[in-house]
Amino acid sequence: MDGCIFCKIIAGKIPSKKVFEDEDILAFHDIHPVAPVHFMVIPKLHIESLAQVEPGHQMLLGKMLALGSRLALEQGCGDGWRTVINTGRVGRQEVYHLHMHIIGGNEVLPGMIKR
Repeated sequence: MDGCIFCKIIAGKIPSKKVFEDEDILAFHDIHPVAPVHFMVIPKLHIESLAQVEPGHQMLLGKMLALGSRLALEQGCGDGWRTVINTGRVGRQEVYHLHMHIIGGNEVLPGMIKR
């Protein structure tokens, strides 16, 4: 996707601080972290959001979740972390390329949704 910032990061047109990369997935630090550990796990395949995931994406999503857990532990989140996938406008998705935030490194993370 020509205008997708994450596709540009995958292509190397925009620099990122990589945590991990293989043929399917890229993980990199968020440029506006909300906690000491805050990185994204994204598929290299452009999928707009979780709403566009199809049955054929099951292996890729499983790989993303397993990798996110491994990387969270490697980044020092042994006591836990938050995994967040924002979906669509109401879900406050800002970049329309499926991405999973891994957030941790604090003793206690703030609440999920302000009430």
